[in-house]
Amino acid sequence: MKFIYQTWWKVITVIVIIYTLIAGLLLGVPAMPILHETIRNTYFHVPMWMAMFTVFTISVYYSIKYLQTGEEKYDLIAVESANTGIFFFVIGLVTGMLWARYTWGAFWSNDPKQNSAAIAFLLYCAYSVLRNSIDEEQKRAKISAIYNIFAFPIMIVLIMVLPRMTDSLHPGNGGNPAFGKLDLDNRMRIVLYPAFIAWSFMGVWIASVRYRIRLIENKKNQIN
Repeated sequence: MKFIYQTWWKVITVIVIIYTLIAGLLLGVPAMPILHETIRNTYFHVPMWMAMFTVFTISVYYSIKYLQTGEEKYDLIAVESANTGIFFFVIGLVTGMLWARYTWGAFWSNDPKQNSAAIAFLLYCAYSVLRNSIDEEQKRAKISAIYNIFAFPIMIVLIMVLPRMTDSLHPGNGGNPAFGKLDLDNRMRIVLYPAFIAWSFMGVWIASVRYRIRLIENKKNQIN
């Protein structure tokens, strides 16, 4: 936990994100049919999913920790990590829809991966609704922790497994080749890989800020 309060990694995160934003728009990219310049969205769309997976994983870990110990702080970390994951989920969906508009001709093409992602998003929206529908604190924490633990693997199956078992326009799904040697070159890798790390750390940073705000709010409520 001490790592969260240190400054150095936050500075590096901001610097790397600024670098990926500038380099992502200015550096050259492979000349790909259909994709053309929209391939630059790889730097923005895919890292959002990486950040989402990172904070959702943290959320599940602390849900398990809460069930083991019953300590409130673990429940707060879990819920704020999940809320941060939902935030990145929305950005991932929006950037994906914009990309689909320019490459597939419509914001929503009923692609299996799009539909599965929408279902997974609703799954986590239901998590938020569940928490807000239970008044008793310990009961709310336990039920939402259990829900969170089961929601995570279902989300993985919906986004990563099912689309690969059917026809899909997404790269790497349904026989459609994934981004690799034919698509990515070193110019893209030196931007994309740092973006994965930086946005994942940004997700951790946002979740930690939300957690500290929640602690302050809880202390105020106890005083009042």
